[in-house]
This record gives sequence, structure tokens and C-alpha cells, in this order.
Amino acid sequence: MNQTIGLREKIGYGLGDAASSMFWKLFGSYLLFFYTDIFGLPAAAVGTMFLITRIWDSLADPVVGVLADRTRSRRGKFRPYLLWGAVPFGLAGVLTFSTPAFGPTGKLVWAYATYGAMMMIYSLVNVPYASLLGVISDDPKSRTALSSYRMLFAFGGSILALLFIEPLVAWFGRGGDPQQGWQSATAVLAVVAVAFFFCTYSWTRERVRPIREERNSLRDDLKDLANNRPWWILLGAGIAAQIFNSIRDGAAVYYFKYYVAAESSADIANTTLSLTTLFLVLGQAANIAGILFVTPVANRIGKKRTYLGAMAAALVLNLLFWLPGCRDVWAIMTLQVLISMCAGSVFPLLWSMYADIVDFSELRTGRRATGLVFSSSSMSQKFGWSLGGALTGWLLGHYGFEANAAQASEVQNGIRAMMSLLPAAGTALSVLFIACYPLGERQVAEIGRRLRTLRRRSGE
Repeated sequence: MNQTIGLREKIGYGLGDAASSMFWKLFGSYLLFFYTDIFGLPAAAVGTMFLITRIWDSLADPVVGVLADRTRSRRGKFRPYLLWGAVPFGLAGVLTFSTPAFGPTGKLVWAYATYGAMMMIYSLVNVPYASLLGVISDDPKSRTALSSYRMLFAFGGSILALLFIEPLVAWFGRGGDPQQGWQSATAVLAVVAVAFFFCTYSWTRERVRPIREERNSLRDDLKDLANNRPWWILLGAGIAAQIFNSIRDGAAVYYFKYYVAAESSADIANTTLSLTTLFLVLGQAANIAGILFVTPVANRIGKKRTYLGAMAAALVLNLLFWLPGCRDVWAIMTLQVLISMCAGSVFPLLWSMYADIVDFSELRTGRRATGLVFSSSSMSQKFGWSLGGALTGWLLGHYGFEANAAQASEVQNGIRAMMSLLPAAGTALSVLFIACYPLGERQVAEIGRRLRTLRRRSGE
């Protein structure tokens, strides 16, 4: 199949991750802070809650992938989940940032229930959305382009959320009620996210069909996946990359509030931004720059080499992030831009490489399990995020962090380590995994040629 993917469809596909990423970034950058400083929960308890709910949800992702693979409807396998899951997604997001007047135990139960529900609904929407990449086109370069659009819009959605969340919270909470401010601000972003999901459903098409249109047994699909060496390697690389990313995101607000002093601000184009917001938005903008850079580089030297180079650079830069002092704002922002460019480069490569693994598995087994394979990418993302988020909460508790109080030097140094040394360990693991990845450009091209031949024969 050599059908050209138009701009409207690329934008439509990208809007789906813009919707998901608005909340993903809010969760990664603000949810721990919201629970500790707004809702009044202990940091260590929140870390445990993150681990339990996210691991459970991560294990549910393959179940959603299996269900999506077995879905038969006039709307396709994966698109119906976007249509019917969009509104519950938005409602769950609002409830997650709501603060009922419960006691300490009731608050923790509410956090478990609402965040757990949000993550389950996230899976029901995001796993089928990710799987769309494997059925919109079977051309590796088109997939890389679609993946780049996806990540471009993902970081655009993140910037949208980061730019507006604090002003919206301040606007809606102007009577001195930050809890009402957070709930109302999240509701505004939820409406935008739901609209984006509807656009993705309307503007995309499912084209790639398996060699044989038959219902595969779940046992066979799971056995194939367990014996898929490239899948295991990419799973490890994705988990490690997400640990690197999630620890930095989770610690950033604390880094500026309790180390750099967040009451400082920067005047950018006559608009006063907190240093935290500036730091996070610069990171998302640099992510976009990394995405724009990665497609031509990957087309020239290959996905694996591009990934290795970007992650090796991120490793060095994260180690350097330990050096700036609390007043070295320009050094902090410069390193944030460079690290984020590297992170922006690797995530579209991961999604594109999962699509290659779907083809590798189909050629080897004769069965196409797009949803199951892509659900593993979501699982690795959430599992790495789970570990990173839990570590952030636990470490804050271990260092003796107390919300809304001056922090001792040991706590400040711990927060600095969460922005530099610990993320560096994640990048190092990711480099080790991807160095072992066996599907280079020539292998992927040969797999594609052989599959196209088999599809032509099966259609005769």
C-alpha cells in the first residue's frame, strides 16, 4: 500500500496525543504538588498511591490492546474507542483535581479512586489511539512522519496546559480558593481535550489489513509477544526513558519552589511567568525542536543510531545539571532546553519502532496483533512513569520534605539529585537497552517488502 497520508489526517492524528498529553503533563508536573500542597496529603503516601494505581493500570493496557485487536465495527478497530471514551476521559480528569472536604483517610481514598479511574479510562482511549499508527499506513517513513506529528502535537498540548494552568487556577481561585481554582481550570482543559479526540476520530482512517482476517487466540498472541526479542528490548528502553522523564517532571515544581525560590519571576514579552512555568514551557518547546530535528536525521542514519546519540547526550547533560547553583537561572534554563531536545527526539522514534515490531511479528507468525504490541508501549510508558513518580514521592519523604515550609540543605540537595543524577541513571539504562536492539533500517525495509508481497498474494 503506497497511499499518501494527507496533512489533515496527520493533524487529526496529532490532535489525539495533544489531548492525552495535556493531562499527562499536568499529572507529571503538578499532580504530586497538587496532592501535597493543595489537597494536603503526605508525599510518601502519594508516592505509594502512584505506584499501586499506575502498576495496576499498566497491567491493564495489554488487556485493552487485546480487546481492540478483536473489535469489529464499521468504524474500525481502534477509532470507536476515541469516540466513546472522550467524554469519560474529560470527566475523570476534572474529578482527579477535585478536593472534597474529607478527613485524611477519606482524602487518600478519594485520590486512589479518582486517579485510578482516570488512568483506566486513559488506557481505554490511549492504547487504541497509539495502535492507529500501525493501521493508518504500512510505510516506515510515513509512520515516522506520523509519529513526529503525534509528538509535535503532544508537546504542543503540553505547552497549552502548562501555559494556561497557573493563570486559570489564579483566575478561578481569585477569591482565595486554590482548590476551586484547580478544579475549574482542569474543567476548561478537559473540554479542549474532548474536542481534540473527536477530531482524531473524524479525520483519520484505518487502512492496513492483516494477511489473514481471522480471530487469533489470545494464547497464541501472548506466546508470540513473549518470544519477540525486539519487543522486550524496546520495552526496557521505553521504561528507562520514562523514568528519566518522569522524575524530572515530578521534581521540577519542588526544585523551583524550595531550591531556586519560585517567588522569583521573569518578564517575557511583558508577561510575568513564574520560573517554574518558564522552565516547563521551555522544555516543551525544546521537545518540539527535537521532534522537528529527528525525522530527517533518522531517515539519514537510522532510528537506532539517532536514539543512541540523543540518549547519550541526555546522559551527559543530566549529569551537568547537578552543577548550577540556585541563582544560576540561565544555566538551568539552557540545560533544560538541551535535555528536552534530546527527550523530544527519542519518543517519536520509540512509537515508530513499535510499528516496525508489529510488522516483524506478523512476518514471523502470520498473525498481526497491532493493539497488543502498541499496548506494551503504553504499558512501558506508564510503568516507567509509575516508578519515577513513586520514587519522587518516596524520596521527598525520605529526605524529610514538609509542604509549604523552608527546606533543610539535605532536602534541597535531594531535590537537585532528582533533577540530575537520578534521571541520568534512567538515560544510561535506556542506552544499554537500545544498543542491543536488532531491527536496523535494512531489516525493517526487507520486512516491509516481504509483507507487501504476502498481502498482494492473499488478495489475489
